[in-house]
Amino acid sequence: MAESKKVNVGVVGFGMSAQTFHCPLIVSSPHMNLVAVVERRSTKSQSAYAGITTVTSTDDLFAMGNVDLVVITTPNGSHFDLAKQAMEKGKHVIVEKPFTVTSQEAELLVQVSKETGKVLSVYQNRRWDGDFLTVKKLIEQGYLGRLVEFESHFDRFRNFSKNGWREQETSKGAGMLYDLGAHLIDQANNLFGVPHSIYATISNQRQLPGANIDDDFIIILTYKEGHKALLRSSMLARQTPVLRYSLRGFHGSYVKHHLDVQEDQLKAGKLPGDAGYGTDPREHWGTLNSDLAGGVHVDGKVETVKGNYLAFYNNVAEAILFGKPLAVTPEDGLLCMRLIELAQKSSDEGRTIFF
Repeated sequence: MAESKKVNVGVVGFGMSAQTFHCPLIVSSPHMNLVAVVERRSTKSQSAYAGITTVTSTDDLFAMGNVDLVVITTPNGSHFDLAKQAMEKGKHVIVEKPFTVTSQEAELLVQVSKETGKVLSVYQNRRWDGDFLTVKKLIEQGYLGRLVEFESHFDRFRNFSKNGWREQETSKGAGMLYDLGAHLIDQANNLFGVPHSIYATISNQRQLPGANIDDDFIIILTYKEGHKALLRSSMLARQTPVLRYSLRGFHGSYVKHHLDVQEDQLKAGKLPGDAGYGTDPREHWGTLNSDLAGGVHVDGKVETVKGNYLAFYNNVAEAILFGKPLAVTPEDGLLCMRLIELAQKSSDEGRTIFF
């Protein structure tokens, strides 16, 4: 593609994911045009985005010659088939997380991407949470010294079922492990790479009628360097504020509460580029207590790095237009799926699994 050309994007589905996370970022990217949306029962997207085309089937979307990139926001069980079909029809693809529902499917998609030469990425937007970017800098720049423990939470309080497909045991890839677990595992992979071992407990704590899915997990990843990552998610975490990160190192610790602000901002209609977008309020900043190199002791707040979900879409566009490296590769998606499966196996068998 010529440098002056933008990537034309078609989105499959117009539910919460597309409305909140994808379409607002697509139209905010200087490298992209939103041109089409698949909606089977309405044309709501046309009201939100003037000038786009609405089609009722993925076949119609994949046949559109002016669509370069397809974004798949449908339920997890459909990700593999739709991504495969789109690439075979000549489209680049972004798949909402989780990548697939099995590592075998993920491996096949990696192969199809190589065979077709099409860019394939997974929407792991939480790599661009402001708090995660902050944690990454603290670790990389040695503010904690040798890291010994990384604890990451993504908790909610919902003692009822919303009756969506994510809470139906008949839905492929339902439950918290595939939903929030995919985020936490990918963040750990991005920081530390492939773990040495995994131990997990995964359970259904709420025991709600019609929602027989996992709603709580603890995953412990260990690494050959000696540190460990504890990943935790629960639907029955009512404490306020919710813990997000707790890091311990040889020289100190860092603690952060509250979730990244971007999801709530996007739901409220704020876009990247608007004043205050991605900016964590001061009262939500984390706290660092550390003896830095040279004997300097620091005990106080650390300003949260500004969050930037738009960076994900800009990176994919630049990979398509200019051949730049992908930030989130299909191999990243495959590793995440393998760890999800091994976490479930560990929980089922009650044992630590070594790579």
